[in-house]
Amino acid sequence: MAVDFEIPDEAKEIRERVRKWVHDECIPAEKKVKDRESFDKVLKELRTKARAQGLWCPFIPKEYGGMGLGPLANALVQMELGESYLGALSMNTQGPDDATMMTILTHGTDYQKEKFLKPLLNGDKRVCYSMTEKAAGSDATGMQTRAVKQGNENYVLNGEKWFSSAATNADMALVMAMTDPDAPRHQRYSTFIVELPNEGYNIKRNIPTMAIEGPLSHILGGGHAEIEIKDLVVPAENLLGGEGNGFNMGQHRLAYGRLRHGMHNIAMAQRALDMATERVTKRETFGRPLADRQVVQFMLAECATQLYIGRLMLMHIAYKAEKGLDLRQENHMAKVYLANMVHHVVDTAIQLHGSLGYSQDTPLARWYTQIRSQRLVDGPDEVHRWTVGRNVIKAFKEHGTTASMAGGDLV
Repeated sequence: MAVDFEIPDEAKEIRERVRKWVHDECIPAEKKVKDRESFDKVLKELRTKARAQGLWCPFIPKEYGGMGLGPLANALVQMELGESYLGALSMNTQGPDDATMMTILTHGTDYQKEKFLKPLLNGDKRVCYSMTEKAAGSDATGMQTRAVKQGNENYVLNGEKWFSSAATNADMALVMAMTDPDAPRHQRYSTFIVELPNEGYNIKRNIPTMAIEGPLSHILGGGHAEIEIKDLVVPAENLLGGEGNGFNMGQHRLAYGRLRHGMHNIAMAQRALDMATERVTKRETFGRPLADRQVVQFMLAECATQLYIGRLMLMHIAYKAEKGLDLRQENHMAKVYLANMVHHVVDTAIQLHGSLGYSQDTPLARWYTQIRSQRLVDGPDEVHRWTVGRNVIKAFKEHGTTASMAGGDLV
């Protein structure tokens, strides 16, 4: 009896459609984007074409206007979209909007779905997620922003937020704040939907980072904003998921975000490896093709191996998601591995391009400065490794072996 690695024909067909979409439409369209005006025009054209082809909101149920893909098919789609910075945007599956759509779809009231989710699904509005704070860092339970209820009508929020990605482009924000400081640590926080702009939600600045910035940087990703929240009045009907459920909803949301980053990292790494291989097959040094040199072949082999491992990780996680199995340990492992994998592959591609790779005449240098954040966002490597390590020790104490936390039970 064999393990079945066969991908359903329907999922294969969707993957091929999206791959063709990215290569035929998104990557060529990148050359047309020069400024905000041209970006808006190009994105509108892409989205119109995508919707006409049924390529829209991949994992959103069909009754809400999406493609209704399960975890496996969505993973296949996302692993194609990341080859172009216009890929996810073209199909309205970009972060941080995608995970927020999922959260409102799962936990929102009928009113919230109509007022806030519907325009997100239509691509008419953008949303950001304000959880991180300077004082708390990677410890989400250290947040200090407070929400105090006034009667039955409103909450008033005060505090600060840090690295709220896409805030400057957002029409609404999900804001997590402490509603009960005396509750158990993971039940102190609640999430509120805030319409923007709002005088109580003051975007102080987009925080400068090491990433190479161009005229489209803040348009595409919206930057990473520092927020002052002062006497922000939020209607009680905008409380999402009930009081005390903010932390758990946030962790579920971040779990998907980590996987989506990893899926897009696969696509970016694949494009970087293709670029590197094309370069070495066309380049000669000291009278010999660069591709004939063993050290170059070893470099390409290492990248290909890491991509293979990364793909298998994501496919296995997608399988577990399809079956409703616990995938938390694998999620932590994959988040760390894929963040480091894409960094290694892009770095290798730069090395094989030589000074051209170090220049900004290819996208490699820009990618390199952007992907460094992958080891920090949605939890730094060290926190995920800490969690994985604790689970390994726990498994050994309970079972006398670490196998269950080290891939020993693959299915």
